Amino acid sequence: MKILVCISNVPDTTTKIKFVEGKQLDKTGVQWIINPWDELALTRALELKASNPASIEKIIVAMVGKSDAEPTIRKALAMGADEAIRIDTEAKDSYNVAAEIANAVKDMNFDIILTGLESSDFNGFSVGAMLSEMLAIQSINAVSSLDLENNNIKIKREIEGGFELISVKTPFLAVVQKGIAITPLIPNMRGIMQAKTKPLKVVACANIESLVDYVAYELPKPKPPVKKVETAKELVELLKNEAKVI
Repeated sequence: MKILVCISNVPDTTTKIKFVEGKQLDKTGVQWIINPWDELALTRALELKASNPASIEKIIVAMVGKSDAEPTIRKALAMGADEAIRIDTEAKDSYNVAAEIANAVKDMNFDIILTGLESSDFNGFSVGAMLSEMLAIQSINAVSSLDLENNNIKIKREIEGGFELISVKTPFLAVVQKGIAITPLIPNMRGIMQAKTKPLKVVACANIESLVDYVAYELPKPKPPVKKVETAKELVELLKNEAKVI
């Protein structure tokens, strides 16, 4: 059984975002990380392999990005992924990313493909659904638990008002969310050293056009200063006349 985990390269969630003339992200001093939801997906894949070594042959990560994204890919390898694929182009929109990955892996016959629920930069959430359609395999969304029991795959996913427990056959794609793993695996020194020699295959992009054009970026307006309220009457007046919520 082979597992593919799709990962993306995003700014650390504590990064202060700045733009160059409102047209592009200022990458100066930005710390790049694996998208948190993708990191949890990879963690769960590695946990499954650790508990089912005879069933899971290989875990491969794939990313759309240029060479400056390779440190992030190497972190995924240091966590325990066996191989990596980098599609050599800038990630543009969800359609572009899904199509580039689909083109790169269409003949690799993965049994399980995992994607995170969304990306923490643009809050994109469509890659998983698009990728499953492009590869013509079934997909399951909102997955919070994924287990392998005697080669039977059990999934728990959120539905309105509760959870749904299902059994699924391969191949399939799962869009995972929080709960799929508790905390991301932290690479140890051995993993970091091994990552330097693990295969990282760079493939040419398919020059797939994106469907979205970004015209300009701007930061949200700064929040007004905090007001200290001494009495309930004063609070009511502010809520009524200034905030206009009552």
